[in-house]
Amino acid sequence: MRALVMETLSLPINTLNNNSSANYISLSSTSNYASFSSLQFRSSFTTRTLNLRVVRVQAESEDGELKQMRDMAAARKRWEALIRDGKVKVLTPKEAGYAVQLSNKPLLDVRPSNEHNKAWVRASTWIPIFDVDNRLDAGTIPKKVSNFVMGGWWSGMPTLSYNSQFLAKVSEKFSEDTELIVACQKGLRSLAACELLYNAGYQNLFWVQGGLEAAEDQDLAVEGPVPLKFAGIGGVSEFLGWTDQQRAAGAKEGWGYSFVFSARLLGVFIAADALYIGAQQIGRYLQDIRTH
Repeated sequence: MRALVMETLSLPINTLNNNSSANYISLSSTSNYASFSSLQFRSSFTTRTLNLRVVRVQAESEDGELKQMRDMAAARKRWEALIRDGKVKVLTPKEAGYAVQLSNKPLLDVRPSNEHNKAWVRASTWIPIFDVDNRLDAGTIPKKVSNFVMGGWWSGMPTLSYNSQFLAKVSEKFSEDTELIVACQKGLRSLAACELLYNAGYQNLFWVQGGLEAAEDQDLAVEGPVPLKFAGIGGVSEFLGWTDQQRAAGAKEGWGYSFVFSARLLGVFIAADALYIGAQQIGRYLQDIRTH
């Protein structure tokens, strides 16, 4: 199967490492009460109404999360079927690098701008399927707040929205018979892109398994200010060096690399301690003012 895929891309099979990884998909109550006065009844009724509204909002939020989980599970099954049925072929990052460098096959980068701007494959075409949502309106602000509270502050992942011009922009660049290699940072969004492209008539699609993050330094010709593996990290976790990518880099680089992040962590503790002591001092000062 691997030989067939590489022959399809017109690549010299003997240039590949025999230890290339095998194809696999791992997508893996109410209470009764008596009203003693009209004021009491009005107050209790208002409180009860507010409680019902809170419960309704919570229920809608939970229903939305369940629906999102069901939709994702259904999408994963569809994507796995695309691979299993051979409608989308699988390449490792190393094989994708050979295809781009030796056979000049186009690589479509579907990552959002926050990842692409950090590092990108030389000569690749960037058309995001989801991109950073920079709008500030009544519809997006709650999503941004929720995304930040639910882990965006730690991971640095911004709120994303679907790029409605994705298919139109791809069709401007590539015809439907193009042998197109599709990649994202971790491999999930590129599968979603492959599904859209296949349904739009693209029949020669190649998915980079594990995404660009799985590539080793020599696999792809990379440009940008940071290594390709670091393009998907951010937030507090990146600042403190608590990501898998940074830990792996620290193991290679030695104690000097890790010392920088240890110093940052120490600085955070010192700053937090200073803020705590400062807040106590201000509290005592305000209390002294009130007593005098």
